[in-house]
Amino acid sequence: MNRVTQYRKGLGLSQLDLARQIGVSRQTINMIENHKYNPSLELCLKLAYALETDLNSLFWPEEI
Repeated sequence: MNRVTQYRKGLGLSQLDLARQIGVSRQTINMIENHKYNPSLELCLKLAYALETDLNSLFWPEEI
């Protein structure tokens, strides 16, 4: 579970905008958002920075 889509849309970014910002393909962003790809720690950090949040808020389930 992740909140990449929620944070991305909250900043008004398209998948392509976010992908270009962190140096990956739009397809990679799509697969992350659809839970079909587990990004590396480095990519998680880039996502959190680009989406102006922290790793816990972006990737940690709220129920825990």
